[in-house]
Amino acid sequence: MNVEHEVGLLVEEIRRLGSIGEDGKLSVTFGVLFADDKCANLFEALVGTLRAAKRKKIITYQGELLLQGVHDNVNIVLLQD
Repeated sequence: MNVEHEVGLLVEEIRRLGSIGEDGKLSVTFGVLFADDKCANLFEALVGTLRAAKRKKIITYQGELLLQGVHDNVNIVLLQD
């Protein structure tokens, strides 16, 4: 899998599902991303794609590893447009 391509798809999905927060940045919760049917079909390993995007400073979120259920309310913030 091409990591750059996966991260690009992730950014598109955050734009589709997210909303502008009080800080003026686009964000979406992990639960919304994880539960979305299109995302489920696009990403074989959503958590891995999120970690790669975070390492590249394209997105940010609290913590290192996100788990379904436990971290559903964690905001994933898009840093780059």
